[in-house]
Amino acid sequence: MVAQAPADGGDSGTRHVLCMKWGTKYGPEYVNRLYAMVRRHLTGAFSFVCLTDDATGIRPEVRCFPIPPLTVNLKPGQKDHGWNKLTTFDENLHGLTGKALFIDLDVVIVGPLDDFFTWPGEFLIIRDYARPWRRRTITGNSSVYRFEIGKHPDVLAHFRAHTEEVRAEHRNEQEYLSAFMHAKGVLGYWPESWCPSFKYHGIPDWPTNYWTEPFVPPDARIMIFHGECNPPDALAGRRNRRFRFIRPARWVAEFWKE
Repeated sequence: MVAQAPADGGDSGTRHVLCMKWGTKYGPEYVNRLYAMVRRHLTGAFSFVCLTDDATGIRPEVRCFPIPPLTVNLKPGQKDHGWNKLTTFDENLHGLTGKALFIDLDVVIVGPLDDFFTWPGEFLIIRDYARPWRRRTITGNSSVYRFEIGKHPDVLAHFRAHTEEVRAEHRNEQEYLSAFMHAKGVLGYWPESWCPSFKYHGIPDWPTNYWTEPFVPPDARIMIFHGECNPPDALAGRRNRRFRFIRPARWVAEFWKE
């Protein structure tokens, strides 16, 4: 059961850090560790909110609310590809107001976060780094994005009204979100060094990956984990692929903790 925390009183200056947990892929420890990392790296007051279908085991400092309805009827075996994130743009997100910084659960925070709330821009997201040729596109990576709560309800409203068309045109939520914000003229990106990819920027090149440990790039604030390797996998190391062999990333233990 999800507890209903009180609203923030309508203070438009409130800073919120949002995360989302549904299903069984990530346990409450991911939420608890994310809160702890934010608390260590964000100065001053903030509200930490988890949109979830199960608040069991989540620490009391976290305000838990139900995930707003997405109104997508998935077919058997069909993946949602994170479309639930679009519900953060609900017109009335449990009475919350102010700036919201959404952060995925499977990240490791390694640097200061204050600038994520002050960097100029109406909507900010990571520029996608998954493939070199995608650098020519506008697509962002939605592991970390910032917006004013309630200011862009059309993102979700359009999706709800044109679900099948949107899903046919866009591979996933972050592609749709980037395209929609670009069309509105508000799409912006974080400085490139702030949110590096562990997969692309934190693993030494072959063959040095066999004797050199993974690392945190200079000026990194939030290390992003995507694909098959999450923080516990990086911490343990991986030996099942010849060219993707990685030694244990011992730095993860320093930051990824409660």
